[in-house]
Amino acid sequence: MNTDANNRIALSAVLITLNAGKQIAAALESLQFCSDLLVVDSNSSDNTVEIAEKFGARVVQQNWLGFGPQKKFAVAQASHDWVLCLDADERITPELQRSIRTVIQQAQQGLLPSDVAGFDMPRCNFFLGRYLRHGEGYPDYSRRLFNRQFANWSDDAVHEKVEGTTHNVRFEKLQGDLLHESAESLESYLNKQNRYTTIQAQTLAARGKWPGFAKLVLSPVVRFIKFYLVRKGFQDGWPGLVHIAIGCFNSFMKYAKTRELMQQKRER
Repeated sequence: MNTDANNRIALSAVLITLNAGKQIAAALESLQFCSDLLVVDSNSSDNTVEIAEKFGARVVQQNWLGFGPQKKFAVAQASHDWVLCLDADERITPELQRSIRTVIQQAQQGLLPSDVAGFDMPRCNFFLGRYLRHGEGYPDYSRRLFNRQFANWSDDAVHEKVEGTTHNVRFEKLQGDLLHESAESLESYLNKQNRYTTIQAQTLAARGKWPGFAKLVLSPVVRFIKFYLVRKGFQDGWPGLVHIAIGCFNSFMKYAKTRELMQQKRER
């Protein structure tokens, strides 16, 4: 564990957790270059808090608010305006750390363009025993480093994203991978995707979005062509095929569930 305080930069690393004891140590190990480590926990029953404190993190307890609101709450507790948001099963690679160091130093020295609110980083997903390097699985750009004065998480309960909170801001890309090392089984992954599509459908239905039949049918087809053929997901072998197949099915089920909810509303 790197505990050299002189080697750390003025950056808040922010994580939200729930029973992440098996994953969080590697994440916090990769974040030791940050001067502020913050973990917002949702009443974990395992050793998540103990491990977080061992790595020097501040721990704040907050009942679950939904992904977007929970992350927004966490960002508000950070010590610095520049924040780096990670999930417990993600790790910063040495190359990505160097990129982050460079832009934070530029920001401190006033060398960063004033309209740059944050940065996207390529995320490399570990799926069925393999890092996906093509298709939907890579580069999977994720916006995780930003200045909270000009950007923040959306309020989406799932598939939340970082957006500019003021006009005329932009986001640039960093070099170096963010490793997503989910060790979940295919069954648990499918169960999670089922929950996500339900939440997405509820959001669309609440907005009165009735998806047409063409949307229902063509969305999975377009997704398959884009990621499996054009983006060469086939080069990731059978894990790549399974990954895009689940993604296409998610597209179909999201709209199918939305239609079901809208139909139930009409009947009521």
